[in-house]
Amino acid sequence: MSILIDRSKKVLVQGITGREGQVRTQLMLEYGTRVVAGVTPGKGGMEVHGVPVFDTVEEARETVGVIDVSVVFVPAPIVKNSALEALESEIKLLVLVPDRVPIYDVLEIVRAAKSAGADFVGPNTLGLLSPGKAVLGMMGGRARAAREWFKQGHVGVSSRSGGITSSIAYYLSKNGIGLSTLVHVGGDPVVGLTHPEIMKRFEADPETKAVVMFGEIGTSQEERVADLMEASEFTKPLIAFIGGKAAKEGTRFSHAGAIIEGERGTYEGKVRRLKAAGAHVAEAFDDIPEVTKKVLKSMGINN
Repeated sequence: MSILIDRSKKVLVQGITGREGQVRTQLMLEYGTRVVAGVTPGKGGMEVHGVPVFDTVEEARETVGVIDVSVVFVPAPIVKNSALEALESEIKLLVLVPDRVPIYDVLEIVRAAKSAGADFVGPNTLGLLSPGKAVLGMMGGRARAAREWFKQGHVGVSSRSGGITSSIAYYLSKNGIGLSTLVHVGGDPVVGLTHPEIMKRFEADPETKAVVMFGEIGTSQEERVADLMEASEFTKPLIAFIGGKAAKEGTRFSHAGAIIEGERGTYEGKVRRLKAAGAHVAEAFDDIPEVTKKVLKSMGINN
């Protein structure tokens, strides 16, 4: 198994005829993702890498049937309309790749997704990847690189940084540690599936035996993961690293969602809560593979 994506999911690409849409569609197809349709208004009837293009999501669904996932590569100002269109067509998972999506637009998407019983990843995300199965978005850059870098196994990765998601996965794989699913939750203050929601899905996935989480200062995502652990709602070993140790109060670090506000979202507070909940907190980024190896060895897992 894997979380959120596998070879069976039927995927739509909104904005498929744009530069990013075309390049990332090729990545997804070459990696094995089941991309069945694309949408660009006014470009219906075209094909991109053999994938039929439609003017609307509704037309795509009428032709190819039920669609499980939409990956959105459109300019930030129209992400909201594209997301709402996909939700109206009963697509249950959206991957919102663009950054700089207005926060009020994201809040509208949150409300619409909740009403539709759907989920979304992002915005401002590289997407997600399940090694040997499928990729959504732009994780890995090229299919050949993704196949070489990310090995299949039993460790999940959840991260608030796109580049760090890939880096963690690369260094874990290089150290002989295989991966179940990699998720970049997104770097904005408001995102769809947060660390806690991803942990719940890893908890339910029998393939995932442990999880590596890259957190940052700002928001309360990591503290809420600690809450899940203390409530025994997430029981698998968690290896965590928190970025932003040197950031000062009131300053931004790396992403729009990484800002300290008083005592809320501080490095010290996150580390303290995670350690108290039983997480294995790596003091340095380079320590993550070794800490993960030790955790797996204690479980009798040779990943």
